[in-house]
Amino acid sequence: MAKELATFAGGCFWCMVSPFEEFPGIEQVISGYTGGQKENPTYEEVCSHTTGHREAVQITFNPQLFPYEKLVDIFWRQIDPTDAGGQFYDRGTSYSTAIFYHNEEQKKIAEASKKALAESGVFAKPIATEILPAGPFYSAEEYHQQYHKKNPDHYTRYRKGSGRDEFIKKQWLTPMQYEVTQNNATEPPFDNEYWDHKGEGIYVDIVTGVPLFSSKDKFDSGCGWPSFTQPIQKEKLVEKRDLSHFMIRTEIRSKKGDSHLGHVFTDGPTPTGLRYCINSASLRFIPKEELEKEGYGEYLRLFV
Repeated sequence: MAKELATFAGGCFWCMVSPFEEFPGIEQVISGYTGGQKENPTYEEVCSHTTGHREAVQITFNPQLFPYEKLVDIFWRQIDPTDAGGQFYDRGTSYSTAIFYHNEEQKKIAEASKKALAESGVFAKPIATEILPAGPFYSAEEYHQQYHKKNPDHYTRYRKGSGRDEFIKKQWLTPMQYEVTQNNATEPPFDNEYWDHKGEGIYVDIVTGVPLFSSKDKFDSGCGWPSFTQPIQKEKLVEKRDLSHFMIRTEIRSKKGDSHLGHVFTDGPTPTGLRYCINSASLRFIPKEELEKEGYGEYLRLFV
């Protein structure tokens, strides 16, 4: 199947690249401008709110590996779709949200998704995000591309200072999920979702959706929390020394979301000798039979 384009306006485009770029089938995410009248506008012109453009990202993706429905779902979870006047700290039309569809199938999916979100009760206010036909898309200046990698410290401060990060986490996480991932809390042992879960599949970061652990590496440690001998990819995790509660432990956090996951201990079984003791509240389980539908088809290789 041929590659497709997906275009989303979600406020400041700096914040709309990282949520998409690491998923299977995502080939490119470009920051740019769309929806206006002027050809090849500059950043300054767009920020003046006189050209009609919105800051947006255009994604080149393989729909066989990552379906458009999942892109739309990720988009909703990056924004405040009830805000018609901008996004968070950034105000004005250039920061307003929209889904720009490239074909009738995308339009149908976007409209159905918007209707489902409105009816879900997640937001008390009406959904203001527009669904519009895609038009010319102009790539932004080079210094805006991959801004989160070129200027990671400023990017992190901006996301936090603008109010985006706090809004997203409080809006989409349950109280327990929020306390565990954001405030380093620990859920009760033997009274959490996955401590004795036996299904085949993968466990992804509840905040970012990044795959973290596989059921193939899960074992019953008797501790009351999900335990794994190893992560799917160790580079997706960060280890930190934890001196809380009068103990010396190694905390495990998700690299992309900077969320508290749990701890790793050296009392695990072979082949690693490790026990990744993880809070269920920091994870979402995706069954093996739903991996492809959910956009994680490449991880079926773990179960061959």
